[in-house]
Amino acid sequence: MSKGLVVLAYSGGLDTSCILVWLKEQGYDVIAYLANIGQNEDFDAARKKAEKLGAKKVFVEDLRCEFVEEFIWPSVQANGVYEDRYLLGTAIARPCIARRQVQIARQERAQFVSHGATGKGNDQIRFELTCYALYPEVQIVAPWRIPEFYNRFRGRKDLMEYAEKHDIPVPVTPKAPWSMDANLMHISYESGVLENPKNHAPSDLFQMTVNPEDSPSEPDVLEIDFIKGVPVKVTHVKEGKSKDSPLEIFSYLNEIGGKHGVGRIDIVENRFIGMKSRGIYETPGGAILLQAHLDIETFTMDREVRRIKQNLGIKFSELIYNGFWYSPECEFVRHCVDKSQENVEGRVQLSVFKGQVYILGRESPKSLYNEELVSMDVQGDYDPCDASGFIKINAVRLREHNRLQGFAQKKL
Repeated sequence: MSKGLVVLAYSGGLDTSCILVWLKEQGYDVIAYLANIGQNEDFDAARKKAEKLGAKKVFVEDLRCEFVEEFIWPSVQANGVYEDRYLLGTAIARPCIARRQVQIARQERAQFVSHGATGKGNDQIRFELTCYALYPEVQIVAPWRIPEFYNRFRGRKDLMEYAEKHDIPVPVTPKAPWSMDANLMHISYESGVLENPKNHAPSDLFQMTVNPEDSPSEPDVLEIDFIKGVPVKVTHVKEGKSKDSPLEIFSYLNEIGGKHGVGRIDIVENRFIGMKSRGIYETPGGAILLQAHLDIETFTMDREVRRIKQNLGIKFSELIYNGFWYSPECEFVRHCVDKSQENVEGRVQLSVFKGQVYILGRESPKSLYNEELVSMDVQGDYDPCDASGFIKINAVRLREHNRLQGFAQKKL
């Protein structure tokens, strides 16, 4: 008798293929769900493989457009960066993937969902918090937290033996000695030889970006147009070509950034679960957009609003990293960030060259930059004498602090 229907987040790789068969062994009916979020994958082959392994149904969902518009764009608006460097490529994808998994589970009346995330990582949290938020009564089967599973499969060798025994097709090429997660926004690399934080990344690791040393000797100059903090058009100045749909814009920026080796980082970060991990990331399009958006935002946003918004961006990044996209606090932060972007409109011109993004200029109909007011050559509507009082008022507390320090020294 069946234990019930489970929707498995399926990648087509060794782990989730073994999990699919193992779930059937445990008595579940399995629906395989594969999300296309821009990774380089043979989706038709993955579908056929899942069917061959006994999946009751297979869903292959193209989520690329909604991934860009509903998840990447809000992160661009927020200047989403975790711990000053990580652009959240994996973290921002998980609520997009899990949302559709839950929709399928509800549609198919499945009581269970399952995934192949490890018991030490962040992804188990991101997947499951989304599932519980959107489908509160769902039950989750997490094999890598079930002793019967992780004691049976202690490494890749055990999985390979299981695959051979159950006629599960396995890759004919040797597995790279690290773990990789890819989507439209980035590729992440961790584990294996990278677990020693002193080890340099192998030269053949990177897939989205060329080595900046080997990149072209001429820059690509781009113009990026923003409305409400969202990119609406990118134009190659020399070639005159333009992209204006969200998916095309982001894909094109990935292409240009990748060509020049933009967006590579090697960091040790703090996982939500409490341990530090070493990760290597390449996020070419996201790195370009971060610099462009920061520039147009500063140009058009009030100083004090921006100070508050900077703190919101940090909170946004922590919430996304920790898996709280579908939380009341994250909804509130996203609403505030969106409000802050009402006047973030204009065009930024930049150069992409040898692993770097150089801002060249900007213009906006909503600019707060007053050329006459700031000019060294034109006095404008500003009386320099007013600065004397301004400076003296700000010096009051400094004088008092120094007086107190001097008094304390005398007592000694």
